Amino acid sequence: MPRRACPAPRRPTAVLLGALALAAAACGSSSATTANSGATTTAPAVAAPAANQFTSGAVPAADGATDMKAAPTLHAGTGTAPTTLVGKDLVVGTGPVASATSTVNIQYVGALYTTGQVFDSSWTRGQPASFSLSQVIPGFAQGIVGMKVGGRRELVIPPALGYGNSAQGSIPANSTLVFVIDLLGVS
Repeated sequence: MPRRACPAPRRPTAVLLGALALAAAACGSSSATTANSGATTTAPAVAAPAANQFTSGAVPAADGATDMKAAPTLHAGTGTAPTTLVGKDLVVGTGPVASATSTVNIQYVGALYTTGQVFDSSWTRGQPASFSLSQVIPGFAQGIVGMKVGGRRELVIPPALGYGNSAQGSIPANSTLVFVIDLLGVS
């Protein structure tokens, strides 16, 4: 049976969409090989995320956490990084709900758990990002599913649901990632 091709990202972003080692896997193959900056990465297939597949819990501090008119400033996590997806709604939205098959329009900041160093941000590019949840790392997609438009959510994504043992640009291998995501729209 031929493999189903994944759609191209609508607006590629530096790290989040540019290093999609797991994106092809989400399209239904048992594994996927993706070229990225001359390196080849094999990623396991992942199932479509279900709603609320994260554990509510402690997340690193974020200055400006509820001010959705500006990018929050993320701090390093404290203690041992979680090994499961952890999330917390900073602002609860009231609009339509994101599903596993949604295309989302978001603002986000991504940082390393250990240092708080930002590796990607739609805020610094001056425009939101828009893409299908099937095109991103599993923890990112799972963390957005069930979120309502108008909300802001902080996620802590363990390596197994991120980039695993592969380095991606300024993200070292086996990194736990922190994202603050504002859901602006779904389709």
